[in-house]
Amino acid sequence: MSTELPSMADLSTFALVAQHCGFRQAARASGQSASALSQAVRRLETQLGIRLLERTTRSVAPTAAGALLLGRLQPALMQVASALDVLNELRDSPRGALRLNVPVSAARHFLQPMLSRFMELYPDIMLDIVVDNNFVDLVASGCDAGIRYGERLEQDMIALPIGPRTERFALAAAPAYLARRGVPQHPRELLQHACLRGKFLSGLVYPWEFGRDGQTLTVDPGGPLIVTPTVADLAVHAAVAGHGLIYLFEDWLAPYLASGQLQPVLPEWWLRFPGPFLYYAGRRHLPAPLRAFIDFVQSPPPAASPGLATGSA
Repeated sequence: MSTELPSMADLSTFALVAQHCGFRQAARASGQSASALSQAVRRLETQLGIRLLERTTRSVAPTAAGALLLGRLQPALMQVASALDVLNELRDSPRGALRLNVPVSAARHFLQPMLSRFMELYPDIMLDIVVDNNFVDLVASGCDAGIRYGERLEQDMIALPIGPRTERFALAAAPAYLARRGVPQHPRELLQHACLRGKFLSGLVYPWEFGRDGQTLTVDPGGPLIVTPTVADLAVHAAVAGHGLIYLFEDWLAPYLASGQLQPVLPEWWLRFPGPFLYYAGRRHLPAPLRAFIDFVQSPPPAASPGLATGSA
């Protein structure tokens, strides 16, 4: 074992790799190469004279010694990061990185103009956006905050409203499909139709939920296409081509409904639900970039300039 103290960089690298359970995953999170991270961990193990990670072709996991070190190291690294971040309070404008984990729907719609305004206000903050519809452990993923809908929020998190406060799904199909197969008069009739479905990365195909006059109804129809949310446009294009019905965020389908490429179906049954939330771990000191984003989200949007028309929400 070397008498020289390990560098803070190597200790941080070990923590990053252990948290992400792999060199490639940690490389994607940090923007470094997997080989550079591997060299740093090997250097640390050589200095300490003990193996910290068990490596296989499929996974990386801390050894007993590595888990012990990680448990002591993580709070210390957070304190160092917080101490350095205090210097941001002395700047005219905060700087640093802000890593957000967001669902596809948020990234595609309301988040785009919001982030544009934020970047204008805070040019020294680097935004790192991870688009992911799965359940996410913010700490393990290395993200500062996330955006999710209420039923998918992690426990023990602080949540703030962000984006539209009410949303709904829209059921639609191409006029040619409806002329060929008929227009459903009730959600149960979808069981006799071709439906273009979505699924989570886990493989779970989510059912279609509808609501009317306080009544909710769930159907699980079949169809020729199932896609993950990240490629939902494939299902939209299939619907426009007449291959079946699609049930998706109304904002996503709005241009196709407006153009007549898709026709609304059972609009009285379209499900309304509360809008998304920005969530983050409650802690005494928040990084300056995250604090700036929270303040930005909580501030009212700028008023429209006189004489200019504003777009719809």
